[in-house]
Amino acid sequence: MANADTDDKIFVGKAAKPQYLSLNLANRHGLVTGATGTGKTVTLQTIAEGFSRAGVPVFAADIKGDLSGVSQEGQGKDWVVKRCKEIDMKYEADQFPVVFWDLFGEQGHPIRATVSEMGPLLLSRMMNLNDTQEGVLNIAFRVADENGLPILDLKDLRAMLGFIADNAADLTKTYGNVSSASVGAIQRQLLVLENQKGEKFFGEPALDINDLMKKTGGKGNINLLAADKLMQNPRLYGTFLLWLLSEMFEELPEIGDPDKPKLVFFFDEAHLLFDEAPKVLLEKIEQVVRLIRSKGVGVYFVTQNPADVPETVLAQLGNRVQHALRAYTPNEQKAVKVAAQSFRPNPKLNTERVITELGKGEALTSFLEGNGVPAMVDRTLIRPPAGDVGAITDAQRKAVIAKSPVKGKYDEAVDSESAYEMLQKKTDLKTRNAGQQQDESGDQQSGNVLGGIGDLIGGIFGTNRKRGERLSTGQKVAREVTRSVTNRIGGAVAGELGKKIGGSMGNTIGRAILRGALGGILRR
Repeated sequence: MANADTDDKIFVGKAAKPQYLSLNLANRHGLVTGATGTGKTVTLQTIAEGFSRAGVPVFAADIKGDLSGVSQEGQGKDWVVKRCKEIDMKYEADQFPVVFWDLFGEQGHPIRATVSEMGPLLLSRMMNLNDTQEGVLNIAFRVADENGLPILDLKDLRAMLGFIADNAADLTKTYGNVSSASVGAIQRQLLVLENQKGEKFFGEPALDINDLMKKTGGKGNINLLAADKLMQNPRLYGTFLLWLLSEMFEELPEIGDPDKPKLVFFFDEAHLLFDEAPKVLLEKIEQVVRLIRSKGVGVYFVTQNPADVPETVLAQLGNRVQHALRAYTPNEQKAVKVAAQSFRPNPKLNTERVITELGKGEALTSFLEGNGVPAMVDRTLIRPPAGDVGAITDAQRKAVIAKSPVKGKYDEAVDSESAYEMLQKKTDLKTRNAGQQQDESGDQQSGNVLGGIGDLIGGIFGTNRKRGERLSTGQKVAREVTRSVTNRIGGAVAGELGKKIGGSMGNTIGRAILRGALGGILRR
């Protein structure tokens, strides 16, 4: 049948002719846009299934859980069968290998990264730091690197911030001003991040990118990130996905333009990546998107409007699917016009008008062809998914996780020795050394004082009476006189001696010395 996948193309839908996404051009990135409820999620699932059938692994964020149905065999629902007939395609139910992930470890395998891997730029964006605070964070990372202190989790970072605060005077001479106010502001933002369960993301074992690029039974695994709770912290969501792209860019080798991608990455709610992003971050995003295709990775942004994506990034997205947009307000009308102008014109189609007329499941499509030239835009009825559509049950999710190829690898956190433990050891050692020096000094001083006391007492009593020898009448009298006199003047004399020895113990020893001294005098 003509309307089906081939070895080098994915059948996406039918317009005046079948619409195909060429696998050898799929790493030139893409864009799926449209208003809420127009069919973006179904289109995303359809394209993801096509890549999986071709043996290409996929990573996608599942915002509402609707993509999880791809893990179950399709049910042949009425609308699915009807759509297949409309595009002259035979419906065949299918099931795809899925690996569930979750930053919080609740609906899938935990995904972790070390703080060092995240780096100060992305971490600053995640915590919404200003330039001064970002500078202090950079100093913390630099000092950690130079002193061999790995920053793996948030307690390591907190320990490093405490370390640079304690040594601010010395560090300022080398790295610039380290103010306590900036350190305090970063620590407060860390607390906010921890309260949002961000600490679950930082630590070990860190994610191995290769685990996202596996196949099962010849099909590429579809890696789904549970993002319903993650979306409650949009900045964490956007920063995490950008980190993941950056890690792929850093770790994967250059392979040029392969026959098909090594991985396809779907970035849903893409506007969250660009909202309020500083210039340096936008430049990094543009760089990653521009260069990562040579690593064999295709990036597909999914959002409501093409205007959500900066022009410098938008220009690099060659494969496009545009679902319906609404045009009730002047801003919406302007957005429709911009979206229409982003396509290669079709003389048989009024693109701007059609965008507002598209029905559910319909889209304007333009895929790269030939030498990478976009095809003319055309009105397309999108192919329905072969897997089930919609969210699965908790029991079904647990069954999929139980058979996961990475089961047991990431499920338990590991707390390796890192900056926190190393700094704690240094602090404990410093405290012990200081205490030992103080004890030695105190012991020496006490020994001198007590040694003198012993000599004094020995001189008074040692040669006068042996152990067990009874006191003479004179000695008994001397003892009683000593007690009497001590009670009167002992406070003054003993107090001075006590100051040298300390506390009530000093007073007691002082009184004993005075009693012995007076006794010796009276015996003379």
